[in-house]
Amino acid sequence: MASAAAESPRVAILTRPAGRNEALAARLREAGWLPCILPALEIRALPAASQMLPRPADYDMVVFVSGNAARQYLDQWTQADGPSAWPAGVIAATVGPASAQALRESDSFGANTTVLHPSESAPSHDSEALWDVLQGLPRLPARVLLVRGTQGRDWLGDKLEAHGAAVTRHAAYQRHPAAWDAGQLERLRRWADAGLRATWLITSGEGADAVRARLDEAGLAAWWAGCGFVLTHPSLARRVPAACHDAGAPAMVKICLPNDESIFQAFVAA
Repeated sequence: MASAAAESPRVAILTRPAGRNEALAARLREAGWLPCILPALEIRALPAASQMLPRPADYDMVVFVSGNAARQYLDQWTQADGPSAWPAGVIAATVGPASAQALRESDSFGANTTVLHPSESAPSHDSEALWDVLQGLPRLPARVLLVRGTQGRDWLGDKLEAHGAAVTRHAAYQRHPAAWDAGQLERLRRWADAGLRATWLITSGEGADAVRARLDEAGLAAWWAGCGFVLTHPSLARRVPAACHDAGAPAMVKICLPNDESIFQAFVAA
């Protein structure tokens, strides 16, 4: 007779911002998972007065810390100056192939625009991996625009400054905890009451904190402590519960690169 655990659905809770989860959810559903799209954070564009917006032509390199940073900054630039081509000779750089794709999809980028980023096969897609790429340049760019949100790590900016670059930091968006409605919370409570161990996708420290706060408010902290996690950076492990499991149980945490293929494989292995 099959055990209750074996009969329980495998629940994947996908917490990336709205619009980023649908393709992964469809693939997980085909693989037998029950996907739940539940964004942890809401991305809000920041207005930028035309006279205050830093232009790429004034820099040797523009670094985008994420696909959101790329999309929001390019929107700001278009609103300020109208459709514009990326200036020749200005390097664009991102932390990984996914955020590089957000640039290449823009009308501002031609086929010959240089976009530096860690390769698909790099061990990680983060600031440290991009720094490794930048160290391969003949010389570091002297003037760097770093496009980011209002919060986040400043490791790369500090590293560039320590090596002599003049770094301008520009916030193109804010991230706020997303609101979950009563129906979404009730669904989580049903799973908790049934003893179902869900697997959460966590892609940022702010996202982890927002999820934990929502679950604390809903009285679901104990359930969260027993869930599994797919994380897109090793540093996120300290933002999720460290629970003990039986020796024969699957590992609580899987760490993978921040692209759909790697995330999917991590869920399959969870």
